[in-house]
Amino acid sequence: MSLPILAPEDRPLAGLKVLDFAQFLAGPAAALRLADLGATVIKIERPKGGDLCRGLVINDQKLDDSSLLFHTFNRGKQSVAADLKNPADLAAVKRLVAEADVMIHNFRPGVMDRIGLDIETVRAVNPGIVYGHVTGYGNDGPWRDKPGQDLLAQSLSGMCWLQGDRAQGPVPVGFALLDIATGNNLVQGILSMLVRRGVSGQGGLVEVDLMSSAMDLQFEQLTAFFNDDTLPSRTEISNANVYGAAPYGIYATADGWLALAMVPLAVLADLLDCPALNDFAQPEAFGRRDEIKPIIAAALKTRPTQAWLDVLEPADVWCAEVLDWARLSRTEGFAALSPLMTMRTADGREARTTRCPIRLDGGLLTSGVGAPALGAHTSQHIDKADAV
Repeated sequence: MSLPILAPEDRPLAGLKVLDFAQFLAGPAAALRLADLGATVIKIERPKGGDLCRGLVINDQKLDDSSLLFHTFNRGKQSVAADLKNPADLAAVKRLVAEADVMIHNFRPGVMDRIGLDIETVRAVNPGIVYGHVTGYGNDGPWRDKPGQDLLAQSLSGMCWLQGDRAQGPVPVGFALLDIATGNNLVQGILSMLVRRGVSGQGGLVEVDLMSSAMDLQFEQLTAFFNDDTLPSRTEISNANVYGAAPYGIYATADGWLALAMVPLAVLADLLDCPALNDFAQPEAFGRRDEIKPIIAAALKTRPTQAWLDVLEPADVWCAEVLDWARLSRTEGFAALSPLMTMRTADGREARTTRCPIRLDGGLLTSGVGAPALGAHTSQHIDKADAV
């Protein structure tokens, strides 16, 4: 049974207007989520080239004249082409700002001040607007002008020393984790300001940055570090959490891989038919994990993954097979979530992508509209603004 789709007019942000000045991922990802929730999102782009992400092609994939990556983060939006250095275009954009509910940008600190769209100028035009600003490292300090890019922020944040086994060097997360997390943080801040505006009429400024998001994602580990000042140590094998006690990790089986979360060693000794684990008391599961994990690894290697699942799952052991995307996409669990949707460009080209992960009132938040062609909605918005 397919899950129902929530109609656009029934979504909670229907009627709100968002101006998206951002490029690449973090800011556009936040604007995308607001669009999923019903807002009308208008990208303000340079007349020549637009959002730089239009030309950032990965995996040799394009849809119409833009990268598939651009469509992934900008589906369902509208596009206005405007040169913010041109006084006439800037004046027209300011008229759009006057009627907007939210604006988002990710220019480096000081850029919007020079353009004339800084928070104070915008507030003078529209006191109730919610103004969202994404940076790499905040507005102050020696890093403020560093490029705010996901891998670079991961590397500076200490995060890359949490992945991989002890013998490896630093291992980054293999996707734009900080861009997505920062975008989500921006959405939370914007929604909180919209609630306040609904009560008091007062808009506000929401500021997020990649580095603060990186700190927040590591709050469990950083709390432990700053309370004993000791660097955490990765395990020799199956490192999945620097503070995770054995057996926490991923292990090879006879035909694949199995993830084990928290389970008492005595229980595991019985289920794996591995009496050697009985030599370790449960309080030693962390301090002696480099001795314990190889024993578990050797035992799990003797049987196929499904055979172990047949033993462990009925005993309520927290475990899971490790799937790749191809196998995941063939599972009933994947199908039950209806996680995919098809987006279409104005010229009818199609691509599959993931849907918004939120369900509201039992309905999915999907949109079949791909990203807009550069400037496709300029006359719709700018001409109207000029006529005011």
